[in-house]
This record gives sequence, C-alpha cells and structure tokens, in this order.
Amino acid sequence: MSARSRDRRVYLGSHPILFALLAAGRRRPVLRLGRTLLVNDAAAYAAALTRIPLDRTAAGTTGGAAGTLTGGDLLFDQHGAEHRRARRSTADALGAAGVARLRPVWTEVLDRGLKPLADGETVDLVPVVIELAGTTAAALLGLATDGPALAAAAREAAAAAARAHLPGLGRRRAVHRARAATDRLSALVAPDGGPDAGLAVMLAVAAINTTVAALPRAAAWAADDDLWGYADSPALATELLRVTAPTPLLPRVAAAPGRLPTSAGGCPVRAGDRMLLIARHAVGAHRLDPDPAAPAPAHLAQLVFGTGPHVCPGARLARTQLTDLLRALAPLRPVVVRARADRRAALPGWRSLTVRASCG
Repeated sequence: MSARSRDRRVYLGSHPILFALLAAGRRRPVLRLGRTLLVNDAAAYAAALTRIPLDRTAAGTTGGAAGTLTGGDLLFDQHGAEHRRARRSTADALGAAGVARLRPVWTEVLDRGLKPLADGETVDLVPVVIELAGTTAAALLGLATDGPALAAAAREAAAAAARAHLPGLGRRRAVHRARAATDRLSALVAPDGGPDAGLAVMLAVAAINTTVAALPRAAAWAADDDLWGYADSPALATELLRVTAPTPLLPRVAAAPGRLPTSAGGCPVRAGDRMLLIARHAVGAHRLDPDPAAPAPAHLAQLVFGTGPHVCPGARLARTQLTDLLRALAPLRPVVVRARADRRAALPGWRSLTVRASCG
C-alpha cells in the first residue's frame, strides 16, 4: 500500500465528514459557503491568523473547545498581560534548553518500547507513543503522575470537548461528559487548583493529543515510502509533519470585518463569519509527498504549527521527538503489518499501528 493511500485511511476511518470537507473546493484559494469560508491557500491561511481580528471564545472553534476544558482559562488565546505571561513561561519550557531536559524522558520510553522489534517481534507503535507523550507531558508539568494514565485522561478530555462542540441531538449530554472528563484530567495535573491550573490542562491536552496523532502517522508514511535512509536528516521530520498535518483544520470566527488575499483580488470577511483554515491544503500536503532531499520552504512547512502571535510553541518538541523516533526505527527498517484508524480521537490518527522489522 502506498503511503498516501494508507494515510488517507486515517481520515476516511476516523473523520470521514472532515475528509469530505477538506476535499470540497480545495482548488479554490478561498471558498465561501454561506457564512463559512473554506481557506485553502497559504497566503490566505496566514492572513486569517494574523490580519483578521478573531473571536477566540466562539463555539465550534479551538478557543471554544479550550474554554470547555479550562472554564475560560484559554492558554494561548488569552489577551493582555496574562496571555504574555503564559506564552513566555510555555516558550521557556519548550525552548532548546527545555527540550534538551525532557529528551532523556522520551528516549528511555523509545529504547524500552521498541526493543521487541530488534528481537524479531511485532510492536504496536501507538501504545509506545501514548506512553512517550504522557510521560513527557508529566515531566514538562513537574508531575509524578503515571504517563499512560495522564495521556488517557488528556485524550478523553480532548475528544469529549470536540464532541461537545458538534451540533445535533445529545449536545447537552456531550457537554456534561466533557466537563466530567476535564475534571478527571484536572485532578491529575492540578489537584489543588491555582492560577495555572488551566495552563497545565491545556498544555497536557495539546502536547499529548498532537503527539499521539502525529508520530504514528509519520512513522507509517516513512515505512510505506521507505524513507529510512533520510532518518538522520532533520528535513525528514519536518516534511513528514507537513504532510501528516497533525491538526489539519483550524476553525476560527472573525470578530471584525477584513479581507483575505486571493489571486482574484481578495475575499471579504464579515464579522461573525466562520473560517475553516485547512492546514493540509495550505502546506500542499494533499498533492506534494514528503521529499527530504528537496523539502518545502521553511515558512510553508511551519504553517502546520500556525503563524503569528499564536503560533504553537511546541514545534521544536514535536520535530525533536519525531526525529528521535525515526532514528530509533531506521536501523530496523520496519514495515507496517496492521493499521486501524481511531474513530474516537479528537485528531485524525491511528488506534493501532503494528510494525515489524525487515532487517537488523
């Protein structure tokens, strides 16, 4: 099976409606459907994040889901002094020194979790990555919490919050479940509450869910395209993150009028318009396979982490973790034996991804 065909199964198996939405109108830089704009073009995508005033608490947006998780303490979507303080502390924790401090935590998980491959056994990469993500997040937050338990709570909280923002019958029950899931996560990361409780919850949710979605998908693509020869190149991790786009769609709502640039002169945006910013299309993931020998421009690949003042501060962590996973796997050149999409997760990903070594 080709790498692209397998990765397409992630969307078809876990988020078929989302995949149909992503495919609709992707040849248009910006497509208006009533009060909703599908934003596919890189320049328009960047402009939506940097030039259009956004309602960061609107229902159905990332900020709205974050509000469900934190009771209004939105981590990266606050404004003013609190916003700047949270971003500074997060940037420090996830900078070069912070990543170097955390690296032994996840490399120990990789060494132990991947050892059966060298012994001729198969390994499901998803539980390994779940432990890696949870253990790293616990270390980042200074918690003694069990890594897999923290990961399970963060994944359930994210999935429940996402379901609570879907329209339709049963929404009240979904909101109740989201609050209960968030309470369970809060009890693990901030049992005593405090001013940084919301920050801790959102860091755990963001770090764990994106890692669990991204790393197995990237490893599957590397295996199916036999990219192991590039494992020592930092470009491989960057290119794989570009094509797998862990968060393929950013829902936003305009707080004031603006205009998105297009080749036809621009598309007007009205206050209250919903913008679906499709990262997958903005970075060319739907048409350009990863090419570590001729990678996409850095400014384009970076768009999977956002841009402007609200760019994801975890980009360095994500690239380093993926690079370490790929380097650990490369000597064994694993192939995919079985793969099953996760139908419950907040982000498109694999529920299981079983591999075996083809050499070593």
